[in-house]
Amino acid sequence: MNSLQEIINLHGEAYIKSKKLPSNILKALYSIKDCRTAALGGHVYECDECAETKVSYNSCRNRHCPKCQAYAKEMWIYERSKALLPTHYFHIVFTIPEQLNSLTLFNQKEMYSILFTSVSETLLELAKDKKYLNASIGFTTILHTWGQNLMFHPHIHCIVPGGGLSFDNTKWVKSKKKFFIPVKVLSRIFRGKFLYYLNELYLDNKLKFPKNISELSSRNIFNSFKDNLYKKEWIVYSKAPFSSAEYVLQYLGRYTHRVAISDNRIIKVDNEKVVFKWRDYKDKNKEKVMSLKPIEFIRRFTMHVLPDRFVKIRHYGILGNRNKKLKFKRCLEIFRVKPKELENLSSAELFLKLTGIKIGKCKNCEKGNLINIGKIMPRSTSPP
Repeated sequence: MNSLQEIINLHGEAYIKSKKLPSNILKALYSIKDCRTAALGGHVYECDECAETKVSYNSCRNRHCPKCQAYAKEMWIYERSKALLPTHYFHIVFTIPEQLNSLTLFNQKEMYSILFTSVSETLLELAKDKKYLNASIGFTTILHTWGQNLMFHPHIHCIVPGGGLSFDNTKWVKSKKKFFIPVKVLSRIFRGKFLYYLNELYLDNKLKFPKNISELSSRNIFNSFKDNLYKKEWIVYSKAPFSSAEYVLQYLGRYTHRVAISDNRIIKVDNEKVVFKWRDYKDKNKEKVMSLKPIEFIRRFTMHVLPDRFVKIRHYGILGNRNKKLKFKRCLEIFRVKPKELENLSSAELFLKLTGIKIGKCKNCEKGNLINIGKIMPRSTSPP
């Protein structure tokens, strides 16, 4: 099958040699290249019934590897099922203007951090306003940095329950079916907060200005740049509400562990080009085919490798970790819902429940159990 791994195997070294890459990108590229190969080591299993042997190589577990996300996604959905409320939910998306793309690419940790802060403060503060909901809300946010064509497009998806907890913690304030804050209001408050925090980064000398944006290091030019961003309408949009909490979780799972491109979108890989499918949302959501030189394809992919240990899924308000034991528990009491207890399953049982795949059983005879009879040591020559 054509895959991201195949592209990196064929063209990764050439790309690495052509660039001075940071450690997080090198780590991602080598992890994807080595995933489920002898390079990472593994185990040898033998069936106790028919003596068939099987070699299982280790996964890289890198969050940018498309091969490693399916189980991680199902596990996340399983664990988050404890935090569902029986109400309708909204899907809100916050996007920064493309004029900020270059600055963001060279200052990812700083810019993504103020993006999360601006989005969360906007929703939390406006929801408390008497004009809108007059309650404390909670929500989950997920950072995505790509468009379907793999170009840089930072935005945050928010899944917001349709209502909030009253300030005296006695009742659930239910929202209307339409999102309770107008998108124009969201957009302008979000814009103001983001540009305030951007200015703070600048004043604290926490921004880098490489050659192609070096002029922004000048205070006058930076101020002019910022003023132009104030004059723009920033894009925030609200999708149709979800009908049930369970549907929200499945939908959310598609976003949480999605990588910039999945293997099933890659049509062809050779020495000359990479061909892949993409949807053009500006042209009535039509499916199209794009062909890129391999080096350009890898360049686009690596733009979406996140800084090490940067958290891309965050929970706020009554769904945040600090409020789980008190405010979220109070919401469950108001809805008369018992806290969900997850089953105490073994690793094999949990894997079967989440994926439908029975591990440990021999596929050859379909009777015996696979017994671990040996370990294959890693032999990767990739840098740490």
